[in-house]
Amino acid sequence: MAVDYARTFSDAIDALHEEQRYRVFLDIERVAGKFPRARAHVGGNVRDIVIWCSNDYLGMGQHEDVMAAAQQAIAQHGVGAGGTRNISGTHSSIVALESELADLHHKQAALVFTSGYISNEATISTVGKLIPGCLILSDELNHASMIEGVRRSGCEKAIFRHNDLAHLEELLKNAGPDRAKLIVFESVYSMDGDVSPINAICDLAEKYGAMTYLDEVHAVGMYGPRGAGIAERDGAMSRVDIIEGTLAKAFGCLGGYIAADANIVDAVRSYASGFIFTTTLPPAVAAAAKASVRHLKASPTERSAQQRQATRTKRVLSARGIPVMPSETHIVPVLVGNPEKAKAASDMLLDRFGLYIQPINFPTVPRGTERLRITPTPFHTDQLIEELADALDAAWTELNLPRAYKAAAAE
Repeated sequence: MAVDYARTFSDAIDALHEEQRYRVFLDIERVAGKFPRARAHVGGNVRDIVIWCSNDYLGMGQHEDVMAAAQQAIAQHGVGAGGTRNISGTHSSIVALESELADLHHKQAALVFTSGYISNEATISTVGKLIPGCLILSDELNHASMIEGVRRSGCEKAIFRHNDLAHLEELLKNAGPDRAKLIVFESVYSMDGDVSPINAICDLAEKYGAMTYLDEVHAVGMYGPRGAGIAERDGAMSRVDIIEGTLAKAFGCLGGYIAADANIVDAVRSYASGFIFTTTLPPAVAAAAKASVRHLKASPTERSAQQRQATRTKRVLSARGIPVMPSETHIVPVLVGNPEKAKAASDMLLDRFGLYIQPINFPTVPRGTERLRITPTPFHTDQLIEELADALDAAWTELNLPRAYKAAAAE
């Protein structure tokens, strides 16, 4: 009997619908200079919306210096990069960007990848393969890209309970003092908005002879005197062996990177297939990213404004009985606890109020913790926050969603 290929894929899609996990992407037209306002294309119509779930946390994707750098680079160098760096060479914009990133993290060198996913997957897998007998210890809530990097490394792995130092120490102790070990963890966990104890993890790494790999994608640009992340804020940058970040969130551009000692970076550059066989970022993107990084190194204004509006959002929503989950960072997760109702709330906010907040369902978060993930920016005014509160209040009433009246953790 012949294989029914078409049925295979239609059944897979049907399964997602049955589990309420089928994802629909809204067709959004960002408008330069209008962020967070945008236009949505729905059913052949175009309507104005306000985006409340962007990872462009500081609106740097539309900063005039960043756009000017991209435009100038296109005028000087054209659009494309020409190929992989191994074939086409390393263009000067990437060299300048990597120098800027190494300086940001006070490391000897940096290496830019096409995305944060690739930088995690390629680096973790390569480092694991290069270290004989390496045991990788991974936080249970690490991003999918880190999990894939661990898997592709072929190393033995040990999963420690989220931010559980006692469990991590138990696993390190059981591994023995002579075994090579790599601890991989994040600084800001983006679904709950909580922070890892970086210095305490580094204490354990030093005690038991382990390397450390820190994902700072939701923190670079956002924390620390120069926007280098939570490790900078907590005085731990020099203690972390490899820092990974992204250019696609707070920096408002595209790409991922690592920063570390020169030999580590050179080894990853030389062995990581995810770097070797991928076309590099074009000059315009690299130039824009460099301008964004340089600006945020010197300017705390965007960070301060963003933290102020995030704190205000938590306070206003909590006062209306909207169940804001505890978060010590800029991320404002609102608990729904049901996939169908999370989708219904998201649809209602868009259809009735013109507010775009994508629902977050399993497997991104555990079943029963489905939520709306809100990310206020410096450009979400007090008036927009009040309008958001009114809309959520209406949705919670109409959909009969559970409420909680409590102060947010950040307060």
